[in-house]
Amino acid sequence: MNQILIVEDEAGVAAFIEKGLRKQGYITSVAQDGQQAIFLTQNSGFDLILLDLGLPIMDGWAVLKELRDRKETVPIIIVTARKDERDRTFAFDNGANDYITKPFRFTDLLERIKIHLNRS
Repeated sequence: MNQILIVEDEAGVAAFIEKGLRKQGYITSVAQDGQQAIFLTQNSGFDLILLDLGLPIMDGWAVLKELRDRKETVPIIIVTARKDERDRTFAFDNGANDYITKPFRFTDLLERIKIHLNRS
């Protein structure tokens, strides 16, 4: 079973993703802020992280930097409302494996998750 960390401060979005992933057989955990995400990644072996950028306490950019500075190789898919091409480029340049914008179809997210889990 693959373990996925959902880092999302909007409860409705997190619940939507978590429900869909659990139906597909994934084990999920949710972090509602960046600081909690860093803590959880230190204590669990996640196979993939879904990371929002607009988080309280510690934003998604700082989480991405921290994880990559720690040499974490877990695939990270940015899931954000930010549609600016510069944000997308910056994310990839700083270690993100994929980038999907809200709103999205769950099937599109699921497809990208499967691609990255098969690579790892």
